[in-house]
Amino acid sequence: MSILAILISLGLLMFLAYRGITVLLLAPLMAALAVVLSGDAGTLLPSYTVTFMSQLGGYLAKFFPLFILGALFGQLMADSGAAHAISEGLVKRLGTRHVILTVVLACAILTYGGVSLFVVAFAIYPIGAQLFQRTDTPKRLLPAAIALGSFTFTMTALPGTPAIQNAIPIPYFQTNSFAAPGLGIIAGLMMLGLGTWWLKGRASKAQAQGENYGVHQNEGLEKDSSLVATMSMTAALVPLIMVIGLNALLTYLVFPRIDFSYLAESFPELNPAGATGMWSILIALATASAWLMISRWKQWSDLKTTVNNGCFGAMLPVFNTASEVGYGAVIASLAGFAIVKDAVLGLYPSNPLISEAVAVNVLAGITGSSSGGMSIALSTLGSTYMEMAVKSGIDPELMHRVAALAAGSMDTLPHSGAVITLLAICKLTHRQSYGQMFMMTVAFPMLALITVVTLGSLVGSF
Repeated sequence: MSILAILISLGLLMFLAYRGITVLLLAPLMAALAVVLSGDAGTLLPSYTVTFMSQLGGYLAKFFPLFILGALFGQLMADSGAAHAISEGLVKRLGTRHVILTVVLACAILTYGGVSLFVVAFAIYPIGAQLFQRTDTPKRLLPAAIALGSFTFTMTALPGTPAIQNAIPIPYFQTNSFAAPGLGIIAGLMMLGLGTWWLKGRASKAQAQGENYGVHQNEGLEKDSSLVATMSMTAALVPLIMVIGLNALLTYLVFPRIDFSYLAESFPELNPAGATGMWSILIALATASAWLMISRWKQWSDLKTTVNNGCFGAMLPVFNTASEVGYGAVIASLAGFAIVKDAVLGLYPSNPLISEAVAVNVLAGITGSSSGGMSIALSTLGSTYMEMAVKSGIDPELMHRVAALAAGSMDTLPHSGAVITLLAICKLTHRQSYGQMFMMTVAFPMLALITVVTLGSLVGSF
């Protein structure tokens, strides 16, 4: 009964989220429904006040500063005229035929450089909206373009990517972030090529049928023309370069050379090695935001409103995602989830590649999290998969790459926090945009995963 309860809860959550009902209400209600249907009604209130809320609060404690600074940076990029200047410059240089590819590559460069996908969504949205509006491309395709550049090949496929999804398999398979580079590049090119081709085709078809950008209220894209006129594309790119450059500088050169042992007494629970990555991006975002405010000081017409709007804009995305985390924690605490997990992880025991791919995929889909699904799978059977790989003569690097790719397939079903957050940032609904997002983040990544598993089974890792 507990398994059925999870399936009913998950199905309703995806269906109602797709219908546009806020996950702020859906997540606790569907978690409560799962608890009641599983026969644990007596634990309903503790499941909410302890499990759900503690996990929600824990997520906020970790990522709220990132959301605030990311939203502020994105608003400053929009209101300073930088987004408009970049969109005009890109259209001038690339023409009006490549706006989708421009958005995808902009997101890819940032995420491959180590910038959080949520930060990229905040920063690129105003630029992408300007480009789509400028070229009359339907806005409903914008979340799919951002997702293709942020949630797919730079997150799981390209060798060396600093994404957490590429780091989790390392201790289990004794590999590094460049594992199976050839297969990773093939998978990445498949996602990029197929995704761009698909979106350009959908845009051309829509425009041929008379569909344009559309009417979207309260976008905040109307800028003071004086700001745009006085900012060059080069000046507009400086803040983005600062985010990437400072993040990399602090991560790889500055923080590794600092001895943080003096913090041990005052902050005994702090792990500097795990915290410096977040510190780097926070400092980079704060510095780039300060640069925009100071360098454009004389041109701001209402800086206070811009700052307020940016900070307020972070509220809905961060609480949406945190609510999803709380929901996943309640589901994971149910007895039925342990049964589902064990059944999934035991699939195809004779072929560790297929077993691992299915296990990570399904668990990522259930939890709505790529890192969460992969962590559950590898923490449970990582050592077993390693032993099976050695006995079968399978390169551990191939196991690493398959795990990462599998984590980035079904993780973006409609209830995914990343999907809900991106739609909230773009001010669109599941009904308007999720169909194309599904193709970018589920269908094509799944095809790339199947290709890598097939090639790996036939020729091994390369």
